[in-house]
Amino acid sequence: MAIVATVSTGTFLTPLCMSCSVRSASVCSAIKDQDVPRLAGIATVMDVAVGKLLIEAGEQALYFFNVSSGAAKLYRLLPDGRRHIIGFVRSGDFLGLAAGEDYAFSAEALTPLKVCRFTRKKLYDLLSDFPAMERRLLQAASNELAAAQDQMLLLGRKTARERVASFLRSEAAHTPSAQGHSWALLMTRGDMADYLGLTIETVSRTMTALRKCGVIAISTASDVSIEDTAALESIADGTLLN
Repeated sequence: MAIVATVSTGTFLTPLCMSCSVRSASVCSAIKDQDVPRLAGIATVMDVAVGKLLIEAGEQALYFFNVSSGAAKLYRLLPDGRRHIIGFVRSGDFLGLAAGEDYAFSAEALTPLKVCRFTRKKLYDLLSDFPAMERRLLQAASNELAAAQDQMLLLGRKTARERVASFLRSEAAHTPSAQGHSWALLMTRGDMADYLGLTIETVSRTMTALRKCGVIAISTASDVSIEDTAALESIADGTLLN
């Protein structure tokens, strides 16, 4: 696998941890300032280039990963080589909680990615002294389960139009300025298709239809803006039929 360059390890990371822009939104927020050196002491900061793997399916699950900047796609390969994207992670997300002995998915960087890596055993040992962090990890695991349930609904019951609208709504939620303002989708149409269980042609055709009816605007292949939030919500929820 590999893929990445180690930036720094151990207690030298304490200043980085204290100034981390996503600390308040991640599981690390459960650690008080005076205890940050202990958390930093078991961490390794790693950089992952675009298109490279952070996690490879089938490898022994030795680590947890906290995303401090960038984004990645999570996917599985079917025996015939087809790819199914099961989700996307961004700054503040925590990876590896649902892993058994081996990782069941691969994680590939969509943008330059920076992560804090924790050895599973060392982090588990630390949790006995920090129950607040253990609770945050349980919450993160619950969020993973909820996301998996949402994905089952998306693939099992929604139409292509509803799937694309749901996806754009979810992406816009990560971009507060999306209403009336363009933001860059991090994933390709192929990535969207693999995530939504559609063909690239269907995704492109649906995006064009949403543009023509004034729900979204598309300035480039990646730059999209939400022009009519209410309509997008209705389409995603299946309450707007035309």
